[in-house]
Amino acid sequence: MNTATQPTSNNELYAERVQRLNDAIALRQPDRVPIIMNSLFWHTRHAGLSFRDAMYDYDGLSAATRKALDELQPDAYVLPHPIMALGPTMDIMGYRQLKWPGHDGVSNDVPFQYLDKEYMKADEYADYIFDPTGFMLHKYLPRIATAFEPLAKLPNFPSLYYTRIIHSTRSFANPDLVNAFQTLQKAGEEMGRMLGKTVQFIDDMAALGYPLAESATALSPYDLFADYFRGSKGIMLDMFMRKDLLLEAMDKAAKLIPLQAIPAAKHSRSKGVFIPLHWPGDGLMSPDQFKTFYWPPLRKVVMTLIENGLTPIMFWEGGCTSRLEHIMDIPPGKCVYFFERTDIFKAKEVLGKLVCLRGNVPGTVMSAGNPDDIKAYCKKLIEVAGKGGGFIMDGGSGIPDESKDENVQAMFDATREYGGYA
Repeated sequence: MNTATQPTSNNELYAERVQRLNDAIALRQPDRVPIIMNSLFWHTRHAGLSFRDAMYDYDGLSAATRKALDELQPDAYVLPHPIMALGPTMDIMGYRQLKWPGHDGVSNDVPFQYLDKEYMKADEYADYIFDPTGFMLHKYLPRIATAFEPLAKLPNFPSLYYTRIIHSTRSFANPDLVNAFQTLQKAGEEMGRMLGKTVQFIDDMAALGYPLAESATALSPYDLFADYFRGSKGIMLDMFMRKDLLLEAMDKAAKLIPLQAIPAAKHSRSKGVFIPLHWPGDGLMSPDQFKTFYWPPLRKVVMTLIENGLTPIMFWEGGCTSRLEHIMDIPPGKCVYFFERTDIFKAKEVLGKLVCLRGNVPGTVMSAGNPDDIKAYCKKLIEVAGKGGGFIMDGGSGIPDESKDENVQAMFDATREYGGYA
């Protein structure tokens, strides 16, 4: 960017970047294509932090993120703290759903991995449908962390009344529950410390002119059950063996999922709600299954967010080109479709008048290509997907951990070089 045209203050720079992003989302043509810094471990490795330190050292993570922002000068950034700075709290909880660097024999320089297991049994759909809170407290939470195990001993409160509620207080004297609450208090205090530093970082970066790209998260109801409850094997069987129960459970989840995202986003500096979509890929379910199980409950979540003045940012993982015709029934200019390996040029043809597109510089090129490869691909993206506005530059899945530093810089340089609108 020519220094003669730069805003004269960080406040003006912040407002300019927010406007550029909002114009793209609303399908207006901004002054140039906006670009987002979206990194997990690339920028911490770039700053010399081990993967373990990135998950345990709150101040170190903030410093590494600030360094990358100052070097790349993005129009917005994805906050890494809520997904990365979890090591100390997970240690206290005895958390079981992740393996992470520096823990349980895992190397200090490998990314964390989710453990695909059955955390909800096949015969427990009815329990979830009847009483989601009771199911979570008595069955699900005790399975995912040692600190939650004694919660299985909590009373069944909906069955209690009048003096029976008074009688039930004896449960809170159970030594296992007392210890659990003490452990959870420590976990809560640690999480409060991390989030306090996170909020301070957000405020500090805003003062320097860097907006948040998104502030809250939500889920596809199908992904909720596939990833976190039933596991990949269980959900595939459920589509055939428990179709009606799965559909009913997802309908309930579609009402519950926005309840945490809406207040989080409304009290933040960004109205964007990130929705990672793990299972809609072309090879993971048939078109009929997508139209039956995946899109309808996801659309309910999306519409609820839109009706509350928020912007769903749907990350379509893998290749979803065959889904483009099925995901058109949304109001124009209210969403972002972030594509990883979908044919984004075809997506521009089909969806360009409906949603802002985001993506999709390939991770393979970021990791194994060279700056000329990056610049050529970004130029094509801008010319085709960016034509007329409605496009945000990003890596196909953000910036891969293994990306070459010079390729990351090339993506940002190319966007500024080629991304201006006449």
